[in-house]
Amino acid sequence: MPVIDLRSDTVTHPTPAMRRAMAEAEVGDDVYGEDPTVNCLQALAAEMTGFAAGLFMPSGTMTNQVALAAHAQRGCEVIMPEGAHIYEYELGAMAVVSGLVPRLVSAPLGVPSAEEVAAAVHKSIHQAPTGLIALENTHNKAGGTVLPLAGTRAIQAVARREGLPLHLDGARVFNAATALGVPVAEVCQPFDSVSLCLSKGLAAPVGSVLVGSKAFIAKAHRYRKLLGGGMRQAGVIAAAGIVALREMTTRLHEDHARARALAEGLVRLGVRVDLESVQTNMVYLTVPRAERLARRLAERGVLCHALGVESIRLVTHYQLRDEEVTTALAIFAELLEEAA
Repeated sequence: MPVIDLRSDTVTHPTPAMRRAMAEAEVGDDVYGEDPTVNCLQALAAEMTGFAAGLFMPSGTMTNQVALAAHAQRGCEVIMPEGAHIYEYELGAMAVVSGLVPRLVSAPLGVPSAEEVAAAVHKSIHQAPTGLIALENTHNKAGGTVLPLAGTRAIQAVARREGLPLHLDGARVFNAATALGVPVAEVCQPFDSVSLCLSKGLAAPVGSVLVGSKAFIAKAHRYRKLLGGGMRQAGVIAAAGIVALREMTTRLHEDHARARALAEGLVRLGVRVDLESVQTNMVYLTVPRAERLARRLAERGVLCHALGVESIRLVTHYQLRDEEVTTALAIFAELLEEAA
């Protein structure tokens, strides 16, 4: 039975060009800084995002946690939007690894206001001091939503006024840039550091890059080593990341179009979808007995991710074709009719 996998963009397989690049990669010992392919990837990621340096790591959780550790002192609070990946899905690593405490602010559609952020800054002797502001773009749990450029700059102004560093969990920052119609460097410009993932919509098999100033990356390098992120002949996997940045970032609009088609098709079937939140490659739908529906869909060859009792997430990616969107909608229609 053919399978239509809508669970995540992390299910993507490396492209043929990536596989060739991996097989032919020139390598060295990256712990010594001698892997030319890793060095090329780090330089490319930094150049594309407008930073001076980059650091390759196995995962986005590691790039985020290294950034937090490098930016903030133990015992500080980190201001972040509610539902942030750093808070929800990184196992409390900020507390375990760095002794940091989250301070959540409300964020409709994943977008916190500068006023909310400013109000969350702590200076009192009775409270944990604020050490960092961390945003997420796109915001996964809010539906793959995009931070407006003006709003980001307003939060940057708060950070500068308060003397705080500003970090971006940019796991899908290229999706954000695509949705905004601007170069990714413009999206990244307000930040002191950005974590960007290669293995989601960009389809590399593994890896994330942390970008920032040379001084910041030098500091981050020590935390990467501390967390076990130093790799040896890592050019074999970095090679796929280079292909991802050069070839996959320019086609993300196709994923966004398919997500919109999927969302609008579901609305026509009577499914509750907040179309305002469908801004990139994710569709969140509200249905009764979500886990049961997800199981029924899987039995018919459509894989999706049930989130709690009434929510299902669908994610589009380069391996999804237009005809599979049509097929998935037809299967949804049949199951909804059976349940009626």
